[in-house]
Amino acid sequence: MNNLQINYFKKILFSLYKKLINKNKKYLNENNKNINFPDPIDRVVHEEEFTFNLINKKREIKLINKIKYTIKKIKEKKFGYCEICNKEIGIKRLKVQPIAKLCIDCKILSENKKY
Repeated sequence: MNNLQINYFKKILFSLYKKLINKNKKYLNENNKNINFPDPIDRVVHEEEFTFNLINKKREIKLINKIKYTIKKIKEKKFGYCEICNKEIGIKRLKVQPIAKLCIDCKILSENKKY
């Protein structure tokens, strides 16, 4: 992979990272309010929405950690190589999934082992 391609993926990863961090900061600022609901049904609905949002935030935090890991791999010049077979992952796969750790063959094998 040449420097132009690596810079392309760095740009994508940093952009996604900043977007997720800003989204989480905004969410934390908005949900620091104490809300008092006179109607129990309104309270239940609010708690369900809050729980749903927490699940999404947990997923986003996992994605942030994967992005950090991928940026670390770029700095170590190990980006774009499968962690199992050490073959190149491929530009097409990385464009779709820039945080991919495995080439498509190893990914298929690992998913088949799960089932």
